[in-house]
Amino acid sequence: MGNILKISEAASLALHTAVILASNPKRLISTKELAEKLHASEAHLSKVLQRLEKSGIVQATRGPKGGYRLGKDSDQVTLLEVYESIDGKLAYSDCLLSECICNGDCIMGKLLSDLNSQVRDYLTKTKLSQLAKNISRF
Repeated sequence: MGNILKISEAASLALHTAVILASNPKRLISTKELAEKLHASEAHLSKVLQRLEKSGIVQATRGPKGGYRLGKDSDQVTLLEVYESIDGKLAYSDCLLSECICNGDCIMGKLLSDLNSQVRDYLTKTKLSQLAKNISRF
């Protein structure tokens, strides 16, 4: 069964990484350690981390004892901010079809519009600190 909500692998890695970093605020975590924890390609995660760093969400410390930590307080970073730093502005679609055929009132009603609003609201209201409380430290 497919997921009703599609999210890119890069955005998923970014969200997971940000929550892990939020749950370990005093610790630098290496790309290698994060990649192992997330079962992800170190190369792909490195690109994601570069984009998160560029947006100021994470902060890198270079060198043999280096790694990443959040660049902002976890109470100040929303899931939407993390998502949009990777995939750009959250895009909406009011139709399940690639080309709308309804000419006015959609057969599906306001289903997609309502779902889009609920997802945006959740991503906007949810801070990294809220999700960090739900995971065990590693």
